[in-house]
Amino acid sequence: MQNVSGLSDFRSDTVTLPTPAMRRAMADADVGDDVYGEDPTVRRLEERTAELLGLAAALFVPTGSMGNQIALRVQGRPGTEVLLDHRCHVFHFEMAGMATLSGLLPRPVASPKGVPTVEALRPWIRPEEIYYLPRTSMITLENTHNLAGGTVARRADLEPVLALAASRSIPVHLDGARLWNASAALGVPESVLASGFSSVMVCFSKGLRAPVGSAVAGSEAFVAEARRVRKLFGGGMRQAGVLAAAALVALEHERARLTEDHARARRLAAELAGIAGLSVDPASVETNMVMVTVDGRLGDAGTVLAHLKGKGVLAGSMGPDLIRLVTHADVGEADVARCVEAFRAASAS
Repeated sequence: MQNVSGLSDFRSDTVTLPTPAMRRAMADADVGDDVYGEDPTVRRLEERTAELLGLAAALFVPTGSMGNQIALRVQGRPGTEVLLDHRCHVFHFEMAGMATLSGLLPRPVASPKGVPTVEALRPWIRPEEIYYLPRTSMITLENTHNLAGGTVARRADLEPVLALAASRSIPVHLDGARLWNASAALGVPESVLASGFSSVMVCFSKGLRAPVGSAVAGSEAFVAEARRVRKLFGGGMRQAGVLAAAALVALEHERARLTEDHARARRLAAELAGIAGLSVDPASVETNMVMVTVDGRLGDAGTVLAHLKGKGVLAGSMGPDLIRLVTHADVGEADVARCVEAFRAASAS
């Protein structure tokens, strides 16, 4: 089923509609009360997710933000710091959840492409002998990285951080909302990218087209405690198999398609790069996101977005002069052409 709004929607890969196969699976799902651990479809999804990530266990949760916050609550200690990239989702888009829900202080560390270097992180791991400084209880990374433009963290990027954390007994959480995209872009299994992390969150509703749901994975002990925290945060669901069924279809049938989104994003970036008043770097497009910086002569991002909407194209603002375009299963080549023409019209106006 395709979007029937008549608009070309590049705002996010979360706007996709579930496929007919997903809808059938939801209607036919075997269900039970998941708070009692009795939903067989949820259990199958959790087992399959853990298998793909190469981890011992996984827990189905309603949203990626909840999955991240559960991981922080389980592994962080109130009154301690969490080291993270200065543009990461956990810091910018989760409503100060780590502070509100878990008493954790984010310590943003700058990085050019989303993964702070060991040299940048090490000074913020506080010395134990200075008692009045906060301790570091966690590090969190993001792959792919949203605000860095959908960039991919490779094993060579991850290994130094994981080694530093292991040397100091600091758990490292991976916000892998779009880990599927990173896997597709690199041509490596998700388990390769998840290896070494104490916990990993993945989304089924970004890129994979499922209507709802994420999972957080780790050791058996981590997931047992995560289940308690999920209930504390209000995430204990009952006959959740109707949602898990769609996510299972997504895992088995949508991951292989993601390279199409990436190729379409590269084509879109190449077309936009030649339009006056826009700054686009096609070489920076690694997955399904295109970041467009708007020249002041065209107005700010809000002005350009309004113009695009008037031409039937929806996009999102990531700052006063920055527009994000996200390709996904519900935009095709005709939508790309429409988007390019809308930007050309904005440039010419």
